[in-house]
Amino acid sequence: MNESQLHTHIYARSLDLLAGGSSEVVVGPGDDAAVIRSESGDLSLLCVDQLVEGRHFESATDIDFIARKAIARSVSDIAAMGGTPSWALAAGVLPKDYPYANELFDALSRWAKHWGCPLIGGDIAGHRDQSHPITLSVTVGGTMENNNSPVLRSGALPGDLMYISGSVGNSFASGHHLSFDPQIETGHWAASNNAHAMMDVSDGVGRDSDRIAKASNVRIEIQAADLPMSNGCTDWKQAVAEGEDYELLIAIDPKSSIDKAPVQLLGPIGIVRACTEHEKPGSTVIDPGGKFHDGSKLGWDH
Repeated sequence: MNESQLHTHIYARSLDLLAGGSSEVVVGPGDDAAVIRSESGDLSLLCVDQLVEGRHFESATDIDFIARKAIARSVSDIAAMGGTPSWALAAGVLPKDYPYANELFDALSRWAKHWGCPLIGGDIAGHRDQSHPITLSVTVGGTMENNNSPVLRSGALPGDLMYISGSVGNSFASGHHLSFDPQIETGHWAASNNAHAMMDVSDGVGRDSDRIAKASNVRIEIQAADLPMSNGCTDWKQAVAEGEDYELLIAIDPKSSIDKAPVQLLGPIGIVRACTEHEKPGSTVIDPGGKFHDGSKLGWDH
């Protein structure tokens, strides 16, 4: 079973959370973060992400970059909801007698404070030998500002245009996957300016646009020729499929004033349209030669 199949199983088994099983749960599994409503009506955002040595970073990676990415991945999920990070929890499984534990904690604490979500607790466990990989799990809680509603994956509407907050592709070779800045201010702007759907691109524009399309019950068409490609990106397929870009992919009302966004939104890179009679929701990537590709097949599977 791959990641996407497991996600489908988890979503299906979690529907009761929103069907009277828990009145506090506004958004459950299936978005960038869960949304909880308190008795006073305030909304809280909750997300968790893992970082695994050999999968998300190499063993020779500098401690500071490891800690930075561990925090930034979860902060990016809060940004993708249009929220503000406010606190963090970190759990780590370290090799036996790991000599850099203090440095790793200090770096995690420093980056958490940098993005406004200080570490308030966590857990530590150790492997029985030194050959096992480092695994870090970071939970971040956040809030919504100015009574904004969270921007979900499920709100894209026919007629919306697809924009992205930055260039994509070549994230691993360039080191961008270790040094990206979560797009918090762009997320704030989107939540205040008629963004109908949004998520951060971690698994590739193809696969992640497909997730928005299926959640929103629409078709999304991405024009590969319009994608802003990062320096060193070799072709359109790398741009849509490599992942680990952590830019915000946004479905937005064409009437919105995107020129007032805190960063220059790039695009439009695609459109949202209704499904025809015999179509299922999903995304299509149209390559520069005009050939159509299934977006769900273009991306990273953990």
